[in-house]
Amino acid sequence: MKLHVLRSTSTDPHDRGREIGTRHADRVRDVSARYLAHFKILGVPETIVRDIAAHSHEALRAWHPGLAEESDGIAEASGIEPWQVAAVGARTEVLAAAPAPGKGECTTAVYAPPAGGPPETIQTWDWHDSLTPDGLLLSLVTGTRRRVKLFTEFGTAAKIGVNDAGLGLHFNILRHRSDHAGGGVPVHAVARRVLEEATTVAEARDIIASAKVSASTVLTVATYRDGRAAAASIEMSPSGFAVVQPDTDGWLVHTNHFLDAGLADGDAGTPETVSLERYEHTRAVRGGMTGHSAPERAAAFCGGDGAAAVVCVHADASQPGHEQWGTLLTASLDLPGFALEYRAGNPDTAAREGLDQF
Repeated sequence: MKLHVLRSTSTDPHDRGREIGTRHADRVRDVSARYLAHFKILGVPETIVRDIAAHSHEALRAWHPGLAEESDGIAEASGIEPWQVAAVGARTEVLAAAPAPGKGECTTAVYAPPAGGPPETIQTWDWHDSLTPDGLLLSLVTGTRRRVKLFTEFGTAAKIGVNDAGLGLHFNILRHRSDHAGGGVPVHAVARRVLEEATTVAEARDIIASAKVSASTVLTVATYRDGRAAAASIEMSPSGFAVVQPDTDGWLVHTNHFLDAGLADGDAGTPETVSLERYEHTRAVRGGMTGHSAPERAAAFCGGDGAAAVVCVHADASQPGHEQWGTLLTASLDLPGFALEYRAGNPDTAAREGLDQF
């Protein structure tokens, strides 16, 4: 995956969308076409995709109109119909309508030192490289002058990021029996609004609770202020949300299954062994990640001795494109430095080559 940097100069959402669409029109059109083809392969016909995109866009406009305006601006400037960008923005909502879940996606680990100090975080983003040959690193300033830096796909609102209030966010997909094709507020837009507005875990929780969603996700939020870190994984589904706190040692690990006992009863996500294996591996190596730099955390994250395949996923080229999964991005959050640390590819690559800062 090739990463492209855009430092937006506009505080107006529609103008920002036009800026993205003008600068990256070819990539916006390309990603939209790839996702529409992917949805068809998964058994979601275009009529249903358009319906979900329309309802999600309406829900977004009612809940946070600026992000709907940004999406429309992207479509306008890139020369495609608004629903085509909205469908990418609601790609998780469309996937919730697919007959079968995927194999898994992301592994997130956050350490909030109980004795004080900034949080230490790391995440892998596993996805289809055939869908995302390009990714966006976006820097923006909101109308209230909040500064945000984030990584996302072209057409989605946000995935991983930080703001200048000392808050950062990681993103993992989940799947629940209450997920439906009705088209709720896009979960990627929920992540974006948290980055734009929240300064504490409690504020992030309230924003998430206010969104009526049709698909499930967990947002792991970390904050750093007055020399102390805080963190929580906020699991959301159409049936409700739950807040998962760090363990007593300060570590919080999340993969692609629900941890809250109530929501876990309706878990319909990735094959249990796949997500559990990554979860247990990460918990087992967390001691080796504590108190280290991002590249050192990445090295410990993989675990070595063949364990790298658990969280450092390499796509199987013998499989069809829609069946190929790989770790496309390794990311860490530097909250004191207001920076997103990243490396395209696996944590083992990040350990060898280091992480860039955005």
